[in-house]
Amino acid sequence: MKPARPITKILVIAAILTIPSIAYLLISTGSNDYERLEIFGPRDPGANPGDTIYHKLTPFILTDHLGNNFSSSDMEGNIFVAEFFFATCKTICPKMTMQMKRVQEAYKDSPDIRLVSYTVDPAKDTVAALAEYARKHEAISGKWFFLTGDKKEIYDLARKGYFVSAQEGDGGPHDFIHTSNLVLIDKELRIRGYYDGLDYEDVNRLIDEIKVLQWEYAKQDGKNSIW
Repeated sequence: MKPARPITKILVIAAILTIPSIAYLLISTGSNDYERLEIFGPRDPGANPGDTIYHKLTPFILTDHLGNNFSSSDMEGNIFVAEFFFATCKTICPKMTMQMKRVQEAYKDSPDIRLVSYTVDPAKDTVAALAEYARKHEAISGKWFFLTGDKKEIYDLARKGYFVSAQEGDGGPHDFIHTSNLVLIDKELRIRGYYDGLDYEDVNRLIDEIKVLQWEYAKQDGKNSIW
């Protein structure tokens, strides 16, 4: 076999050095077809043509595991991963909590990424019970919030805000919601993705798609890169 000619080596080296730069330019100038995340939920056409009004989380006021008020307005301006659980659950909830911890670990240094866990058993999941659950599972203060409050308000939020349950109910003593869904919420309180909190690979997809959403906001803010 004949040795590679010098010109061939030069071309190979040039390609290796140039391709990453071209890829960066395509991304930073916005001339790529990087797929944005879907916006879920019902939508209205709006007053003007092309002015779509997307579904947003319904307003709520609950109490976090530190005893502070936590409302929908506290979620605005940050990207959230949400779940519905209860602290005494012995089946799916511990597995979901472990996956939420993976998300927390992946974005522990990103102040705009937060987590919220709504109890579906507020009668038992008092502030003290949720505080102990947060401590046990090493929730980072100010990053991962565990919420309790009025059962009907939480259940209405699950059904009409997050759409994690298709079963109707009144939030009464015999009403119960149990779902493995993790939900990605953007800074405008819109739903951007659903993921199976029992599926390791689907949570990998969630972790990756949070980066996509961060990229989306970076582009809106005119930043070249977030990584």
